[in-house]
Amino acid sequence: MTENLTKETFLEKVFNFEESQEWKFKGDKPALIDFYADWCGPCKAIAPVLEVLSQEYEGKIDIYKIDTEAEQELSAAFGIRSIPSMLFCPAEGEPQMANGALPKAELERIIAEVLKVEK
Repeated sequence: MTENLTKETFLEKVFNFEESQEWKFKGDKPALIDFYADWCGPCKAIAPVLEVLSQEYEGKIDIYKIDTEAEQELSAAFGIRSIPSMLFCPAEGEPQMANGALPKAELERIIAEVLKVEK
């Protein structure tokens, strides 16, 4: 299941940008973070794909969702200008951002290449 994050849970589970300017991932496994809004058509279209991926990669990656309307400070911290935007956070190394409602096959390719996780 995908999990919605607030600023508080983001600071705890992903990255505390209030304590450090330098990226330090806090998760115990790689993560995909979907920045979305309820009114966004492409965001609604990709939501079921993310649910399927969360089941297919269960125990291997965490899939989080951040409502850009409710969590404007998080959106600003990552410079979110268009949605959906997805932040891919490998267990080690720098995160990478992808924009748009990407097809499932493209998401799987990025998960394999950036997050270094296979099904």
